[in-house]
Amino acid sequence: MSFPVVPHRSLRLPLPRALVVALTTLAALIALLVWWQRQLPARLAEAAARGQLDACLHYADQLQVLAWLPGSPAPEQGRCRREKAAELWAQQRWAEALGQQRQLLTSAAAQPADRQRWQEWQAALRRTAMERFRAGDLEGALAALAPLGEAHSGNDQAFGDQLRQAWERNRLEAGRAATLVAQARWWEALDSLNRLDHPWWQRRVKPLHQQVNRALEQLKGQEREHDGHGSVPHTVPQAQLEAEVDRRIAAGMDEWKAFQAGCQALGGQVVELGPETVCRR
Repeated sequence: MSFPVVPHRSLRLPLPRALVVALTTLAALIALLVWWQRQLPARLAEAAARGQLDACLHYADQLQVLAWLPGSPAPEQGRCRREKAAELWAQQRWAEALGQQRQLLTSAAAQPADRQRWQEWQAALRRTAMERFRAGDLEGALAALAPLGEAHSGNDQAFGDQLRQAWERNRLEAGRAATLVAQARWWEALDSLNRLDHPWWQRRVKPLHQQVNRALEQLKGQEREHDGHGSVPHTVPQAQLEAEVDRRIAAGMDEWKAFQAGCQALGGQVVELGPETVCRR
């Protein structure tokens, strides 16, 4: 017995209406984006030709967002960002200029010259920072380093941290020198002044330096006079002086004040002779 042959039919289920609508909307959106991407180069070129850099960059940003679509970047895309970066740099808006240049370097429109300019600008900011620092403008130096991210770091290893440390060292040394001059401790003051290695602080303490040099010249003249007459002032007994000084230091007195007080207690006077400070009657 035979059975009738039934033709084979594939089973097709209709797509849900919501999915059809979603796919249609997505296709329409992609088509719109492709259309707009094709419009952007012409608009970008027109803005570039008119020198409208902000409008040009606006279109360039949109092109960069749509870089996942097929197509090549418009040549004006790099040109506008280059010109905008140069404009910002000329206005000393360094952080914004570097930001534009950084975006250019990460885009498909980047050229080898763009990286070279990026490096030149970084070097220029470091030179500006050093010029300001040497001129005594610490804050201006740090402002020049800020766009590079080198004004400060958590571990004090940034270039700006090094400038701060050098400035503070010179400030403290200048203050110490002024204190020593007020105490007529000329040789110690001279040593402190000679430790200054910052041009601005060296100029600032120049009057102190001159005062110290005059005082030392007078001391040298007194020494020559004593030597010429063959008489040298007597010092107080060394053992007694050390005992007086040690007793005061043990009581918590500063070493220099202890030396002055101990010398005075023994009827002496503190005198600087060359690099030595002695107690003499």
